[in-house]
Amino acid sequence: MASLLVALGIVYGDIGTSPLYVMKTILSTNGGYASTDLVLGGVSLVFWTLTLQTTIKYVMLTLKADNNGEGGIFSLYTLVRKRAKWLMIPAVIGRAALLADGMITPPVTVTTSIEGLRLIFPLSTKMIIIIVICILIFLFSFQKFGTTKIGKLFGPIMFIWFSMLAIFGVVNIMNYHQIIKAINPYYAINLLITSPKSTYILGAVFLCTTGAEALYSDLGHCGRKNIYYTWFFVKTCLVLNYLGQGAWLISRKGELISENPFFLIMPQWFIIPGVIIATLAAIIASQALITGSFTLISEAIKLNLFPRLQVRYPNDEKGQIYIPAINYSLGIGCILLVLYFKKSENMEAAYGLAITVTMLMTTILLSQYERYNKKRPIISIFVLVVFGCIEISFLYSNLFKFFRGGYITLLIGLIIIFIMYIWIHGVTIKKKYVQFSKISDHLDKFKAIEKDTTVPYTLLIQYI
Repeated sequence: MASLLVALGIVYGDIGTSPLYVMKTILSTNGGYASTDLVLGGVSLVFWTLTLQTTIKYVMLTLKADNNGEGGIFSLYTLVRKRAKWLMIPAVIGRAALLADGMITPPVTVTTSIEGLRLIFPLSTKMIIIIVICILIFLFSFQKFGTTKIGKLFGPIMFIWFSMLAIFGVVNIMNYHQIIKAINPYYAINLLITSPKSTYILGAVFLCTTGAEALYSDLGHCGRKNIYYTWFFVKTCLVLNYLGQGAWLISRKGELISENPFFLIMPQWFIIPGVIIATLAAIIASQALITGSFTLISEAIKLNLFPRLQVRYPNDEKGQIYIPAINYSLGIGCILLVLYFKKSENMEAAYGLAITVTMLMTTILLSQYERYNKKRPIISIFVLVVFGCIEISFLYSNLFKFFRGGYITLLIGLIIIFIMYIWIHGVTIKKKYVQFSKISDHLDKFKAIEKDTTVPYTLLIQYI
């Protein structure tokens, strides 16, 4: 039971807090006005995105592609790199994009939740920025103690969070139980075909699955079985909450919804504790990407694809690592992004573009893994075609975010790729000038040193 709580605290923070902003973002594509087609189609798209992308691709397929218990795109690359040299390209691009997205995840989740305090207190934008920066400083300062201690602290909070999602979802579903029909994929397809803003809607829907890649990256921190057992509970709670928000919005179709529907579905007396729990969950949401970033960098160093950095092991738990340089870099980057974007709506405009690139690169590597390692060519084609098409569609829809802030994450990704390219190129040059020879060919020199009495033996040992 304790290990399951640790998994809840570490793995699901990012994807678990998506109800905070997904329906709000979908609603914004229609100017804040709720309509039956938009709500039913939006909830349907969210359900099937979670099912196809997260459940089938990551939980059922990708989690099995572990490298001695470790997950992440570099673990996947390690398993297939002997098949073709070109596979290094999607691995490097995917890893850089994931780290870039990991830098914007903490600011957007924490800022969104803190802005919910405006329902209670008249907070200015400047005050919100100060609160968010203080929270981020605390979060990154806590990393050195290891993810086991963090998971034990965060796990119970996330259990309360998911339980809250499910409870308020069910309460609102009971008020408008017809929302259950949104599970029918017809409403998703109909919205995409009939809506003139289907591209923007798809970009908003994608936010519900942005934490799936972090789920795979955190495999080594929690273990596959713990993720398997907890995902059913997590997905059920998420779906119930999305359905509950949809039911509340349909009952107010035609009205202008100016506030976040996530908080509006709560009874008035629960808004204060609801905002507090949401704020704590948003803090925890940052953890999944942070721990995943540590894993990615550690694997890149082992593969000689990234400069050598100090890697610490905070405790005896397998897979628990801490990289100070990466922790400081992510922390400073997150604070600068908060100061630059200021509001969550500006961050949401930039959020998701980089992670679609990562998911597409993972699909390419996963298809090769299924083809060569698992000897399942049909599954390989299925992965490449089905998930490739889905992710290309999401990538196209997210490209419209480029000039609204998406260029920031892509720029960060390009900087990381440049660092990796310089390191890889330098290693290649170094190998050209390194020569290896057998020790047996130099035995005469060792014997000459042994017979040399002019050099004290203790000094020779110290020099060696």
